[in-house]
Amino acid sequence: MRGVLTFHRLKWGSFLHSAVYTVLLVVWLVPGLAGSEAVFGMAHGLGWIAMSLACLAALRLRVIDLRLAVAVAVLGGIGPFIGSYEFWRQSRHGAAAVTGDPAPALSRPPAPAPPR
Repeated sequence: MRGVLTFHRLKWGSFLHSAVYTVLLVVWLVPGLAGSEAVFGMAHGLGWIAMSLACLAALRLRVIDLRLAVAVAVLGGIGPFIGSYEFWRQSRHGAAAVTGDPAPALSRPPAPAPPR
């Protein structure tokens, strides 16, 4: 599961969700696009649920930290730009987003040796 939920994939999923939300805002503002508004509204809702579940699982696997998970899962329903900003900020400050590995600060400590 850790190979599927990488920082890099979650970051681009968040950017895609922000793009869908941007289109939703545009079709909401333009009169006469009720059909498109419904489609992009549903895409935003399902995207937020999928991103929330993925980020909660990634938090548990220590791929992302709590601040990023809260930005996506809690604030992402209102405005997914906050989660995308957090992904961008963390990738600029040391998360290995290029390789898809978790940030070094989030890696698990080595397991202790079993008692003899």
